[in-house]
Amino acid sequence: MSFHTRRFMGHNTKKEFMKAGERRSMIVFDLQCACGCQFEGWFADRADFDRQHNRGMITCPRCGSSQVRKILSPVAVHSGSGEDASRPAEGEQEITPAMMVQFLRTVQHFVERNFDDVGPRLAEESLKMHYGVTEPRNIRGTATADQEIMLREEGIELLHIPVIGKDPSEPKSN
Repeated sequence: MSFHTRRFMGHNTKKEFMKAGERRSMIVFDLQCACGCQFEGWFADRADFDRQHNRGMITCPRCGSSQVRKILSPVAVHSGSGEDASRPAEGEQEITPAMMVQFLRTVQHFVERNFDDVGPRLAEESLKMHYGVTEPRNIRGTATADQEIMLREEGIELLHIPVIGKDPSEPKSN
């Protein structure tokens, strides 16, 4: 398990991104860099993606290249019926940035409670489990880009989960 912060497309900070999201809904595109890195970007609408893409403003979080493209999302595929895909279809609920943040907080809390934090030893511990040196268990931690490539080559896949800041309404822990 690896935590990886997502980019807030078109916004310099998370605060700017969240403020923009309060005014309108966002659309999330799955993107892929020429280096093979897959990541997601949040945009106001398709035109916002196109504008930023044409200006080279969308860059890979791994290598910094602006050679990125949209890829099909495993969640939903637009049928091309001519309707504005940035709006939910009839009967579907619009997903707001606040809803996404709440969902990600729920996932983050689950991972924090149910996965051992191995910190920067993620690659080492993953390899030990992969080759049977230690018993398999749920782990989370961090890995460098080179370590991630090496793990992938060994057949070990990592799941990147964005880290969401603490909810200010939550009680402080000591």
